[in-house]
Amino acid sequence: MANPNPRVALGIDLGGSSVKSAWLTDTGDVLARATREFDDGQPMAWADAVLSIFNHIPEGVDQQAARVGVSAPGLASKDRRRIQCMPGRLAGLEGLEWTKFLARGKPVPVLNDAQAALRGECWLGAGRGVSDAILITLGTGVGGAAMVDGNLLRGRIGRAGHLGHTVLDVDAPADVCLAPGSLEQMIGNCTVEIRSGGRFKSTQEVIEAFKAGDPVAASVWLRSLKQLAGAIASFINILDPQRVIIGGGIARAGDLLFKPLQAFLDPMEWRPDGTKAILVPAELGEFAGAFGAAHAALEPDLRETNTPFFFTNGPRNSEV
Repeated sequence: MANPNPRVALGIDLGGSSVKSAWLTDTGDVLARATREFDDGQPMAWADAVLSIFNHIPEGVDQQAARVGVSAPGLASKDRRRIQCMPGRLAGLEGLEWTKFLARGKPVPVLNDAQAALRGECWLGAGRGVSDAILITLGTGVGGAAMVDGNLLRGRIGRAGHLGHTVLDVDAPADVCLAPGSLEQMIGNCTVEIRSGGRFKSTQEVIEAFKAGDPVAASVWLRSLKQLAGAIASFINILDPQRVIIGGGIARAGDLLFKPLQAFLDPMEWRPDGTKAILVPAELGEFAGAFGAAHAALEPDLRETNTPFFFTNGPRNSEV
């Protein structure tokens, strides 16, 4: 039976140059979405963009009664009230107390952006109906998050799930998180010029050339996917997910990514009793973090109903 008085939450997802938001009910109905661009070169421009979104309220929504959640880059504090560590970007974000900043009577939960995106996908996207999933986002860098037994892994300091900084070659140079030969270096857009010997300036160029039959592009692209498959095989052994969700701009390559990736993964994945993890594309796109932040804001209400959040909308399909 439908809830005649659904609870409502605003999810705010702060990125490097824009803020995305989504107003949702606790049953997953989307009331509104919005995006605000900002110039990170201007002091606290991101904060002005957040306040602009926060004060743009859909018709019929009581802003004071609604819950609010925030997704942002960096490591969230243990109490989930602020971003504890975010050096070098978005000046003013680190240490900001969001409940006070937005003048809310109820706490505003704050999540790391990749962890929020996985939460969103497991609520309304590609992870619906599963309790164990990982998210890998392929873009300029490689982000990630993990859910095990229905719990979003955060770790001692909020560092858990940084899958892009998995070491694949100990003799290679270190990445920004001190991981030598990391997954991010193997497939992130940030290294494509190095990996292609200067031939290509973006992963999209590599993909287009690969599609056209260019042998250099094929070598670069397929090696990157083989490295990704090796990392995924390791993640499967460590975290035992039901689904491996692939998102980010590079994932828009579709079958040009998923078919060869699956072919590389098949001989690497340990499948006791035939059990395998399922590779799936992310479904929520650029609003996944906002959806996850809204869901985190609704968490106390969902727990009051004793409904595990990973089954909120029921399973999509059985997987073995």
